[in-house]
Amino acid sequence: MLAHLHGQLWNASQIAKGLSLSAPTVKHYVDILEETFIVRQLPPFHSNIKKRLVKSHKIYIRDSGLLHSLLNIRKLNDLQGHPVSGNSWEGFVIEQVIGALPANTSVYFYKTSAGAEIDMLFFDSKNQPVALEIKYSLSPKIEKGFWIAYDDLACKKGFVVYPGEESYPLGRGVFTLPLKQVGRLVEEF
Repeated sequence: MLAHLHGQLWNASQIAKGLSLSAPTVKHYVDILEETFIVRQLPPFHSNIKKRLVKSHKIYIRDSGLLHSLLNIRKLNDLQGHPVSGNSWEGFVIEQVIGALPANTSVYFYKTSAGAEIDMLFFDSKNQPVALEIKYSLSPKIEKGFWIAYDDLACKKGFVVYPGEESYPLGRGVFTLPLKQVGRLVEEF
């Protein structure tokens, strides 16, 4: 069931109902999966900006091979045509980025009830927010919701991590960042 929720907002009650368990029991099991490094719960960022913010965690299976196996995805062609491909990419990138950042860097996602969203957010050495958008496209486009969230948080820099080869500006301090260059994020510290 968690594989089908990969990259989505976590709702313990929804899972509990499907398993005929209590929500606290399901939360306890997910906490065990997180403590054993099988699952990552990405927390939402909360700030006092007078907007209705999403307060549920996003949930990811940390090993994309395990995710694909649970979803019975055996070949690359199967993955590319599967509805989970974008979320699979997002989870993979999140793990790579967290691995590249200094230890104990807190990472979040940001989402308002109106739909403004940043896939991943962390703070640099000057405590300035750095926004990351994750796109599974060779020609990534940034949606309006990202720019609204970027302004809400007064971000000065951001990156769109994508499977391409080149880094180029997208405007307002936002650059594309090829996945193989995520190590450059350490330069933000």
